[in-house]
This record gives sequence, C-alpha cells and structure tokens, in this order.
Amino acid sequence: MLYYLYEYLTSQGIHIPGMGMLRYISFRAGMAVLLSLTIALVYGKSIINYLRGKQMGELVRDLGLDGQKQKEGTPTMGGFIIIIATLIPVLLFTRITNIYIVLLIVTVIWMGAIGFIDDYLKKIKKNKDGLSGKFKIVGQVGLGLIVGVTMYFHPDITVKRKYADAKVVNRNNVEQNFMPTEKITVSTVPFTKNNEFDYSGILFWMNDKDAHEWAWIVFIPIVIFIVTAVSNGANITDGIDGLAAGTSTIILLALAFFAYVSGNIIFADYLNIMFLPNMGETTIFAVAMVGAVIGFFWYNTYPAQVFMGDTGSLMLGGVIAVLAVVLRKELMIPVLCGIFLIENISVMLQVVVFKYRKRKYGLEHAQNNRLFKMSPLHHHYQKDGFHESKIVNRMIIIGVMLAIVCLITLKMR
Repeated sequence: MLYYLYEYLTSQGIHIPGMGMLRYISFRAGMAVLLSLTIALVYGKSIINYLRGKQMGELVRDLGLDGQKQKEGTPTMGGFIIIIATLIPVLLFTRITNIYIVLLIVTVIWMGAIGFIDDYLKKIKKNKDGLSGKFKIVGQVGLGLIVGVTMYFHPDITVKRKYADAKVVNRNNVEQNFMPTEKITVSTVPFTKNNEFDYSGILFWMNDKDAHEWAWIVFIPIVIFIVTAVSNGANITDGIDGLAAGTSTIILLALAFFAYVSGNIIFADYLNIMFLPNMGETTIFAVAMVGAVIGFFWYNTYPAQVFMGDTGSLMLGGVIAVLAVVLRKELMIPVLCGIFLIENISVMLQVVVFKYRKRKYGLEHAQNNRLFKMSPLHHHYQKDGFHESKIVNRMIIIGVMLAIVCLITLKMR
C-alpha cells in the first residue's frame, strides 16, 4: 500500500525525503519484520486476555504426561496473533497486486479459517473432536487446487532459466545469461548437478509439446499433496510449548532467503539458479511472518501463556507449503521440513505397527509393545523423561542444521 502511495506521489511530482527507500525490497522487508514483531509483542497480551475472557481455554486430555494438567485452561486460538501481525505489515509494505502475495494472503485466510472452525467447535460447541478430518482434507485439497491452477495458468507466474554456456561477467548485462521468460512446470532438485526437473517429463510417452500442455495433470495433484502433507505436519508438530513456532521460524527464514535470491537476477546469475520474476515481494511476506511467529513465540515458550491452536498450526503449514511451491523448492521440503516429516512418520508408523502386531499377536501384545511410547515423536521423548523445553530446543537445533543443509544446496551441485 505504501509502495503505491510512493508511486502516486512521485507521478504527481511530490518527493518526500526518505520515501524513496520504499523502492527497495530489503528496506520494506526490514520494516515489515519490525512492525510484525512489534504488533505481536505489544498486542499479543491483549489478544490472550481477550481469548481468556471468552473462555477459549485448552481442554487437555489426560495422556499421563508430566505437567500436562497444568496446561488446562491456557487460552488457545493464539494463531490470531500470527495472522494479524503478518497481514498488517504485508498490506502496508508489499505490492499487494503481486500474484504471489495474493496467493499467500489467500492461504493465510483460507487455512486460518479452517483452523478457526476446528478450534471454535472444540471450545465453543464443546465438540472434543472438532472439525471432522474429512472436512479438513477437503479444505486443504481446495487450497492446493487453487494454488496449483494459479501456478499453472496465471500469466504472471513465469521462470527465466540460465543458459548452460552463459559467460557474461558484466553485472550490468546479466540478463543476457538467461533464456526468455517461460511458462513451465519446472522445479529445483537439491543435491544434483543438473538440478532442474520439469513435471512434464513424467508424461514421457507424449511428445514435448503435448507433455507441456498436459503437465497440469501431474503438477496440480502434487501441489495438492504437498499443501495437505505440510499443513498436517505442522498441525501434528504443535503438541508442546514452542515446538511448532520455533521450527516454523527456521523454515520461514530459509524460504525468505530463497525468495530474495530467486527474485534478484544478479544473485540468481551468481548462484546459477532460476530467476523468478516478481518473486522478490514474497521476501517481505516471509519475513513479516517470521516477525509475527517470533512475537507469538514470546508468549508460547514454556510455560505457554497461549497455544496457537489449529488456527495457527494449519495456517503456518499451509503458508510454508505454498511458499515452497511458488519458489520451486517443493522437492526440498523433506529436508527443510524434516521435523514435520519425522513427526508425521512417527504417527503413521505407530498406527501401522500397532495394527500389524494386533492382527498377528493380539490386542494385549500390541498395547504392551508399541513402536513408540507415544506418538507423535515429541510425546515419546516426554514419556522417556525429557523435559519439553529440552525437546523443543533440540528439535529447533536440528531444524537449524537442516535449513543450513538446504542453503548449502545453492552451491552444492
């Protein structure tokens, strides 16, 4: 919004000292993260008190975990802090007509709404199961469909790939190193030399023209799967104080860096990666959300004063998935979102092994010989005697290591 105000004033011949800084993504990103962090810290307490006044306290099931019953009554739906603290700076400092920003705002509102309905049913309607799983899946599939269709058909979503034999050194002529703008379903494959993968290649029985024309048949379902998997992964990870917020902050910071270098043709040329026109604006969105999540983390660290609820966790997972897809980094998700992945896998393995042992050895044997003491994985470590703060801190450290590995892939090819 402020960028458009700057453009309008400049077109009218009005020059306000210092306002020219709004031309730079780095300046607007810095202002966005400061504002989002300030909003979350300053108004977070008021939102928590409002939620407490509306009796939005957490209903805790007795799972036999240390300190669990003390969490009873802690306000939930704290994801509103993240949503508000993100959207205000985004509306102020981004070019909100940018298609990537539109997609990300839709993601925040869409997934936040699904999470809110789930939390609302649990807290207000006293429905302990909340929103039915199938309705959550429908919502996640719907968002994936919107993102996939937009990515494939919108004319402003394009790629500029670098020529294999590009040799121009002059930074004023780096655009000569890149092919013409393309509408193509290409993604980045980490840890490989020729690291570009076109989804149309899956349709190997077609000729090139037909394969590119029908690539959406492959691309859109993959986007739907990614959005569903990552949002569920974030939701499952949100089980102890600060875990989802802490790990999501690391992931968002890495994606913000990828957005900045991918949207800057000079960095893209230097790093020998795809240049994604109009992508730079998503840097502002990503760091705004980083500030919002850190501000929320202030109140969510042990012992938590507020939980993000599904309002926050589903929304965070959805944003991370969509950011990875638009950045053409979705194939990096198993590494970058490794904590989400192992939490998801721990739940699936627990169920599969339990059913197998129940069928083969009987119910009593299956109950007494579970793969994990409890799933998701963070509860297993709680049962093992680890304090939840230690579990969170160590998972954040692992998340940092995984993010560094992903950043190193920019040159590890």
